[in-house]
Amino acid sequence: MKKKVFVIIIILFSIHTSINSQIKHILDTKQIIIKFKQEFKANSIYYVNNKKFNDKHLNQLNKNNNVKSIKLTGNIRDKRTYAIELKSNKSYEEIIKMYKNTGQFEYVEENFKGEGHGNEFYPDDAYFNQQWSHNNDGSFANSTIDADIDSPAAWALTQGDPNLIVAILDSGVKLDHPEFSGRIWLNENEIQNGTDTDSNNYIDDINGGWDFANNDNDPTDDHGHGTNVSGIAMASGNNNIGYAGVNWNSKMMVCKILDDQNSGYYSWWAEAIYYAVDNGASVINMSVGGNSSSTLLSEAIDYAYNNNISVVVSTGNQNSSIQYPAKYSNSFAIGSTDPDDTRSAPFFWDSNSGSNYGPELDFVAPGNFIYGLNHLSNTNYNYYWGGTSQAAPHVAGLISLLISEVPSLTPENIREILINSSEDLIGDESDTSGFDEFYGNGRINAYEALLEALALNISEIEEHKFEIYPNPTSGVINLDNNGEVLNIKIYDINGKIVFENKNYSLQQLNISKLNKGIYFMKINNLDAQKIIKK
Repeated sequence: MKKKVFVIIIILFSIHTSINSQIKHILDTKQIIIKFKQEFKANSIYYVNNKKFNDKHLNQLNKNNNVKSIKLTGNIRDKRTYAIELKSNKSYEEIIKMYKNTGQFEYVEENFKGEGHGNEFYPDDAYFNQQWSHNNDGSFANSTIDADIDSPAAWALTQGDPNLIVAILDSGVKLDHPEFSGRIWLNENEIQNGTDTDSNNYIDDINGGWDFANNDNDPTDDHGHGTNVSGIAMASGNNNIGYAGVNWNSKMMVCKILDDQNSGYYSWWAEAIYYAVDNGASVINMSVGGNSSSTLLSEAIDYAYNNNISVVVSTGNQNSSIQYPAKYSNSFAIGSTDPDDTRSAPFFWDSNSGSNYGPELDFVAPGNFIYGLNHLSNTNYNYYWGGTSQAAPHVAGLISLLISEVPSLTPENIREILINSSEDLIGDESDTSGFDEFYGNGRINAYEALLEALALNISEIEEHKFEIYPNPTSGVINLDNNGEVLNIKIYDINGKIVFENKNYSLQQLNISKLNKGIYFMKINNLDAQKIIKK
């Protein structure tokens, strides 16, 4: 009997030891972020190639912690921020304290990981094209008429500037998808020759952008999240296939910051923000989030903001507090709504899920049951996703339309426009008048936002002696012309004359028969004035 007991104890001990060994192996590999102080002169090439610094004390510290790699990250032009991979049984707190105690760093922190904010589902139903987020006629299941962002009316005003660049920071994109034909950003300053031709610190980053997860120049999607998100914002419209994104014309910069498991280090995210800003992006979408705050990531968001680049971020799907980097004040924090205009809680894929909320929430947009593109096929449109990941690109796409029409807009201008134009009191009882923590400043409306932006951009009228008001107008334009005889021509956006009046003195002009859209009025052969019929 004792022998049997002894044998059992040995077996149990062996199992316990094996489990501990496995756990120990998982926890061994760690990553930290360090940023040297301003006065420190860095030799980044030496550090990365030799896995050590030019300081004996630091090198001994690296050796004690089994440093496996040192990689330049964050604002790589500054050459002061590095991601260090090491193997150590010490806790992050112990390791961070050791590096901080050297006195050489502005900050030391864990290289946190986050994940994408969306989930996909392949329905049994036959394929059908129902993008309720753009035009909700009430036919979608459990939907409310007009619980959408009024995209068709917005597209009558603009479909996006072909010269503008929208950066999608995600799991990459299916670069050869026909919905993105002619739309992928090409780095014209780079030549594919194995060197960094344009001196932006990335070798041969020609087609699309950069893969920060694998540190190469192929940002192809190996998960699916990024292709779906990209399509929501940027799929070409009016091309007889698939779906229509919010922006049909602008270029898309692809920054792969999530791996094939839909997760990524903050260092990848921050470095991609710097890359997007430095290489000409006008707006950035980040459908990602993590639970930990990070100085590295916060600095990157501020860098974009200070360069007048709006960073749109999903809030998360835990039905809880808002994640980072959406939580930072200089980003746009976006929550999700359902086809009936209520906050998404839950999403279709988990009864415990929900659009994250809190005082940092800025706006909400459609995000549940969103049909989209497939990263494994150019012809399969028969599945949908749900999450704040799907809400954010609606907003990023809208912001790109606003900048297409008014390039001088700053992030704060855009925030004000969206506050003034978003629809309030559209949800359940938690959607109270004005700002609230569940719907923010309201659900976006693309058409109203464009009208708001275009109205701000008509200051040039004041340069002439003819005052034209109201503008935008629903039909009648007042002309303060002091009785002067006017020659008036009105053109549509294609240059066709839709109204002409010669040698007549009038105080009002009725254009109620014109369709909604942007028109140009020429008076007495002066420069054309932009007018908007709503």
